[in-house]
Amino acid sequence: MSLPADLLAAGSTPSPSPSETTTPAVPSIQDAHESATQAASWVEQNWSTWLAIGLKVLLILVIAAVLRVAIRRAITKLIDRMNRTAQAVDGTALGGLLVNVERRRQRSQAIGSVLRSVASFLIMGTAALMILSTFDINLAPLLASAGVAGVAIGFGARNLVTDFLSGVFMILEDQYGVGDSIDAGVASGEVIEVGLRVTKLRGDNGEIWYVRNGEVKRIGNLSQGWSTSGVDVTVRSSEDLDRVKRTIDEVAEKMSKEEPWNELLWGPIEVLGLDSVLLDSMVVRVSAKTMPGKSLTVERELRWRIKRAFDAADIRIVGRAPLTTEEAAATDPTAGMAAPSAYSNSSSPQAQAATPLTPPSVTK
Repeated sequence: MSLPADLLAAGSTPSPSPSETTTPAVPSIQDAHESATQAASWVEQNWSTWLAIGLKVLLILVIAAVLRVAIRRAITKLIDRMNRTAQAVDGTALGGLLVNVERRRQRSQAIGSVLRSVASFLIMGTAALMILSTFDINLAPLLASAGVAGVAIGFGARNLVTDFLSGVFMILEDQYGVGDSIDAGVASGEVIEVGLRVTKLRGDNGEIWYVRNGEVKRIGNLSQGWSTSGVDVTVRSSEDLDRVKRTIDEVAEKMSKEEPWNELLWGPIEVLGLDSVLLDSMVVRVSAKTMPGKSLTVERELRWRIKRAFDAADIRIVGRAPLTTEEAAATDPTAGMAAPSAYSNSSSPQAQAATPLTPPSVTK
């Protein structure tokens, strides 16, 4: 009876569970001490290298930031000095020969913006490359990838790049500015805004043209230097030329002494002589050098005064009126006729070949 009890007692001992057998061993204090010792040894061996790298990066950033601020401030002071110079000469005799304040201001701001952007890009880009080289990063693949990306962007946005570069050179060369009257080929009018990509013009009828700088192939500036006013006076061929010239000289002398024409005229009004002589008329050419952009105003006033002076002096101005449609048709009766054709002759080979064939008659 005692044997089964002993066997039962021996078999009741619990066996270890799978979870108890797979439980990782808890690291001992000795293992933790060894890990800490290795980490401390690694830090002790490399702290000087990381400290040197950190100091280099910090020094590069500080130098780049200080250099960027100094250069941008120098550019800003240069632009402010240009604006103050323009304001000082405005309203004086020298200021009348120079560009106006608004034009100088916009031009200087555009130049300053370009210079500041270029300086910031060069300084920060160089600093970034120096920081990467500090970490022993190979820059050759990065520069090659940047070059390929730049070429791809250049091909994809070539119109934008062309507009930008054209705008930069246009501003640097001072081809035109705000207030100038220009003929850009694709459009003409007064410049109201100059940008690096687009130039805004106001046409003669008040419309606003947006012209891309890259599309402008040639520019005619009508507001730089001086303009020329030319008036052609057509009189009868029997008129006394000395009397005609004397009358025009009196008008010119009186107009040159009155305001505001004495400021708009930059030279004397001159009678250049006969421009053409016909059987029943002759053309006298009158010219004057004027302020830029004021030639049409001077021409209108000069025609007005010459007409009144000729009426008072009983000098008749003649001219041929434009032909009407009926008169033009009467002068050239063959203008509306078509060229002769071979098909107009019914017996010509061309007309017979183009005539449909008649069906043959059927005989019964």
